[in-house]
Amino acid sequence: MLRWLICGRLGPVWLWKALLLFVAIAFAGQLLGVIFNKSNVQPAARTIFSAPDGQGPSLGSCQPHAHIMFLKTHKTASSTVLNMLYRFGEERNLRFALPLGYQLGYPLPFNAHRVKGYRGPRAVQFDIMGNHMRFNKPEVEKVMPEDTFYFSIIRDPVALAESSFAYYKEVAPAFRKAKGLGDFADDPKKYYDPRLRNNHYARNLLWFDFGMDHNANFSVALARHGEAMIRRTFKLILVSEYFDQSMILLRHALCWPLDAIVSFSLNARQQKPSTLGGIGGSWVGKAVAAAGVGVKAGLSQAKTPPNLSLTEDQREKLRQWNALDWYIYKAFNLSFWEEINRFGHARMEQEVSILRTRREELARVCLRDGGKPVEAHRIRDKNIRPFQSGLVKILGYELQPGLDNSTRMACLRMIRPEIQYKDLLDAKQFPRAPAIQAPPGQQGSMVAGGGAFLRQDSSRTVEKSVGAEAGGRTVEEVGENWDGSRLMKSNQTFKQRQEKGRLR
Repeated sequence: MLRWLICGRLGPVWLWKALLLFVAIAFAGQLLGVIFNKSNVQPAARTIFSAPDGQGPSLGSCQPHAHIMFLKTHKTASSTVLNMLYRFGEERNLRFALPLGYQLGYPLPFNAHRVKGYRGPRAVQFDIMGNHMRFNKPEVEKVMPEDTFYFSIIRDPVALAESSFAYYKEVAPAFRKAKGLGDFADDPKKYYDPRLRNNHYARNLLWFDFGMDHNANFSVALARHGEAMIRRTFKLILVSEYFDQSMILLRHALCWPLDAIVSFSLNARQQKPSTLGGIGGSWVGKAVAAAGVGVKAGLSQAKTPPNLSLTEDQREKLRQWNALDWYIYKAFNLSFWEEINRFGHARMEQEVSILRTRREELARVCLRDGGKPVEAHRIRDKNIRPFQSGLVKILGYELQPGLDNSTRMACLRMIRPEIQYKDLLDAKQFPRAPAIQAPPGQQGSMVAGGGAFLRQDSSRTVEKSVGAEAGGRTVEEVGENWDGSRLMKSNQTFKQRQEKGRLR
């Protein structure tokens, strides 16, 4: 009876056997496919940068800021901060307010027409601005959206003077005349002439970068006025000496993931100076543009290492000489620690520890030689060699060999020097058109800038050469602070002329 049911009602036995065999083969194939996918596909798609550790501690329900203005002050670890902005914007296809050359008109007060692609107030959407400028709020507001987050970074004026002296010794006449930084500190007025070009590097450099009169005589009223101007505009002032704590505050202010603020120190100078200075390699023209100096100064050879040694008395003299910088450093250093008090010291220590652990982890993955910075000539890839300027060597990094493409690209972003990174972003925003030879007799000239040929623009700010001394030019400026107050005292009034056809 059972045999009759199977064969007659449900089909022959061989058919059932074939069906069972087919089901078994299909199940085995599916199982093998799952195993194959687990062993081959998932590891290739997963990198250290996609790990949950890269997000960091929870930030709650806030939304990341994408409209950011960073005032990049000199010799304050600002190149490292700019690298973070470059990375964040590049990864999210944000638009940068890039300079025509390598700085936004510095050392002249910023003018909106210095931004490449600027077409008038709010005509073009820009998301991030961070290249060197002398701050000028009304002009910046023409470029950046109303909801822009403004921040900057400061440094102890004595440490800043040490770095400036080493970096700008052949640029600032006041430094060039002095045998050493201690010699300059003993009697700054012996060497300093406010009329000479590039001497702004030698006095109240922070005050100058914030767009104020760095040669004004110190008074408490003036210092408080400058402090108030800064506070009204800048939501956060970082402190170079407490870089990691600064990064934690910045991360929470911007609502960014942890990996966005993890960094390796860029543009750092070798602490033991080399006897060789100057600019080498293929970056000569870009170096001149980046430093804002003449070729003659940039191509100095075999200079004596700068003497940066200071006594405690000389350090105090430098604070007095840079009294305006010293005032704002003390004021915003106090605000910085008040912000940490609100954040919570225990919480800050915990998050700084997480940041440092993550940095060490990424350094092991990304960098050769345990992550130690190396001299530029030791970096095999010439495209990531840092630009050299001044009398000390600027260090860079080498990538770990054998990285997969995704990891290598993420690591490369973290160590790419500022000049090369700017060129890369410039090429993405402004794809190079085929080179066209200018017809005979055409007015103007073409200059290289940002990886493409650009017509030299006519500066809308003005400057006049009224003499020369010791290789520097005597210049004077006129105008107002960006809050409407006078930019210069009557005894320091600048004579000006329009300077055309020059990119800074």
